[in-house]
Amino acid sequence: MSRISASCTVRRVIEAAPGADRHPGLDLANSRLARPGVPPTDLLDTPPAATRWLVERGLAPAGAGLHEACAGRLRALREHIRDLFAAHVAGGEPPAGALAAINAALTRVPTAAELRWDPDRGLHRAAGHPTDQVVDHALGVLAADAADLLTGPDAERLTACDSHPCLRFLLRSGRRQWCSVRCGDRARAARAYARRSAAPR
Repeated sequence: MSRISASCTVRRVIEAAPGADRHPGLDLANSRLARPGVPPTDLLDTPPAATRWLVERGLAPAGAGLHEACAGRLRALREHIRDLFAAHVAGGEPPAGALAAINAALTRVPTAAELRWDPDRGLHRAAGHPTDQVVDHALGVLAADAADLLTGPDAERLTACDSHPCLRFLLRSGRRQWCSVRCGDRARAARAYARRSAAPR
C-alpha cells in the first residue's frame, strides 16, 4: 500500500480529536499519528497528501498543487505548533523558535501586490508566486488559529491524549483525557492490566 493510500485509510479509521473540528491549528498538530503496532503515519508526508489536507479544509483551492518545499513548510509549522501545545500542557515556557515561527507565519500573509523593479519593465506591482501565496495564506490561518487557541477561552481545556503512544492533542471535556474512543479503551485496558500485575498473588 502506498503512503498516500495508507494515509487515506488512517483518515477513515481515526476519528477527529475533540476540538479539531473547530480549530484547524489543532487539526494540523494532530496530522502526525502513532498507534500501537503500526508504523507512524504522517498525513502530510508528500506534496499531494499535504495539498489534499489543505483543500479538504478549505485552506487551498481545489486546483492547487504544492511542491515539496511548500509541503515542508506546512510540516515545519505543525512541529512548531506541537511544541507550543506541549509547552502549554506542561505549564512551561514556550520555545523561542516556535514563537518566532508562528509570528513569521502570521506576518507573511500577503495583503497587496508588492512593488518590484525590473530593468525591462521598471517599477511595477506584482503578486508573489501563486503557490507561495496559497501556502502563506494557509500557514497564516493555521498559525492565527493556534495563537487564538493558546490565548483564548479554550486554552485551559487543551491537553495531550493520555493513551500511549498517541501523539494527539485535544480539548478536554469533563474528565476525558483521550482523543478517541479507541485511545480511551486502550488506556483503560492498560491501567486494568497494571492493577492486575501489581496485585499480590
